[in-house]
Amino acid sequence: MPTTLTLPTPNTATLTATTLVAAGGAVPKPGQVGMGDIQAGKGSEKLVSVLGSCVGLVLYHPRCRAGALAHVVLPDSAGKTGAAGKFADTAVPRMLMMLAELGIPAAGIAAKLTGGANMFGSTGPLQIGEQNLQALRAILRRLAIPIAAESVGGNKGRRVTLDCTTGELLVEVAGFPLATL
Repeated sequence: MPTTLTLPTPNTATLTATTLVAAGGAVPKPGQVGMGDIQAGKGSEKLVSVLGSCVGLVLYHPRCRAGALAHVVLPDSAGKTGAAGKFADTAVPRMLMMLAELGIPAAGIAAKLTGGANMFGSTGPLQIGEQNLQALRAILRRLAIPIAAESVGGNKGRRVTLDCTTGELLVEVAGFPLATL
């Protein structure tokens, strides 16, 4: 069962360092992961994303102190081309490739999931957050990548910050205490 711990407000250090951007995605500011983007980082780098119904997927290797963050918009590419981070089925392989390019082995990687809020009402066909989560869980299960923690669902967006040194994922939700995964 994933766990959530509450921590004091983090130091809001300036985001620095170089990060990799998935091929086909827009080039955001270093550390900023926009819709459909993927970035990978090591050491003191911090990766940040703002999520609603989209899902933030973190793949992190604790021994290597490196991770990647994807802002997944849709569960399945259905053969469409576009930014690798946009779709669950293309984001995970691209994240693993980006980490490998940094010299990070696949063995030892764990996942964290955030977002997937119900931003468009409690019922109906626009439950894309839950579809994204189901797709990512299935892919991770198939690849034998354990899910270490989750902060998902609800009806509010989240701002998430991955600290590549510690692997901590800070989760900010309006009206709730700051949490770390």
